[in-house]
Amino acid sequence: MKSNWNYPTTVWTGEDRSNDLPEACFVAKIKNPLFVTDKDLITLAMTLKIVNILKKTFKDINIFSNFSGNPFGKNITEGVEFYNSHKCDGVIAFGGGSALDVGKGIAFMCGQTRPLWDFEDIGDYWKRADETKISPIIAIPTTAGTGSETGRASAIVNEETGIKKIIFHPKFMPTIVILDPVLTVDLPPRITSATGMDALAHNLEAFCAPGFHPMADGIALEGMRLIKNSLSIAVKDGKNIKARSDMLAAASMGSTAFQKGLGAIHSLSHPINAQFNVHHGLSNAIFMPYVLTFNKSEISKRIISICGYLGLEKSFDCFLKWIIDIRKEFNIPHKLSDVVDEEKMDLNKLSEMAFNDPSTGGNPKKLTKEDMKIMYQHSISGKLF
Repeated sequence: MKSNWNYPTTVWTGEDRSNDLPEACFVAKIKNPLFVTDKDLITLAMTLKIVNILKKTFKDINIFSNFSGNPFGKNITEGVEFYNSHKCDGVIAFGGGSALDVGKGIAFMCGQTRPLWDFEDIGDYWKRADETKISPIIAIPTTAGTGSETGRASAIVNEETGIKKIIFHPKFMPTIVILDPVLTVDLPPRITSATGMDALAHNLEAFCAPGFHPMADGIALEGMRLIKNSLSIAVKDGKNIKARSDMLAAASMGSTAFQKGLGAIHSLSHPINAQFNVHHGLSNAIFMPYVLTFNKSEISKRIISICGYLGLEKSFDCFLKWIIDIRKEFNIPHKLSDVVDEEKMDLNKLSEMAFNDPSTGGNPKKLTKEDMKIMYQHSISGKLF
């Protein structure tokens, strides 16, 4: 079954929709695309198939893939130089969150004169950009997690400071998104579960963020329902197209919903991702129960309403048990110290980075640097609040 969605942008979804990529380029008015994917994907059969599809339409296909997970600012700079030297007029971002973030960053920065960090997600910094110089983007995710394909930002590590920054502009939003579940069927269970937990974190934090945004709330609720019904199936049976489709939708929905806000799960994760190169979905999954219990006094009613929609017993403790149970099912560690050497963690530095993260402002409970440190300590010891 195929359908086209137009919220928040144009989304083409369905089995083998990636075959329609040349048509998407035509619609987006891209005549000389830059194909952006990370170095781990460029040699895979599914990637080569997409490139061959493009070669039937375009004389030359320029490819940029000199980056991997948790990309750095220099990756954007190198990509922009490559893009401009080959006189490209649009970007095809293909892959997981890193590839999508780099692709969007290249399309955004290719015509700017200010440095990348001048467009950090602070206040109205985005207005500094010349939006007439932003190139069109086609995004094709190959994982169901970050939802970067429907996001208005990219997460990029500043290599000079070691801090992951959120670069934002409304026109980071891709012109066309292609959600093809076939591209995700070969993802191993470990990556499927970690990226799925990332999507859950996005929907969950968006729903619990303060403020009035019923559209985001509705999207987040349905995103969580899709994850509850399909993530375990996708992990156990990677070739289940319906489960894979549901997870792709849920990931895109999470990114759409967190226009409302995120919270401490992401604030705590970003420094760990930047400093220790831990997978973002994995760190989100580890921090999730610690942040939930820290925020309990502010979110209990919201969590109970989630339980009602998901068919769980209507209590905060039941929801928390569900989170802990699915982490166990996916062999996700309960403690941060299971993936990062405790002796290498400078909690004062990490806490300051977490406190200054843009996601902190969306947390339901007002946070201090000491709160961040306490949550890090609990995640290391395994003790819930």
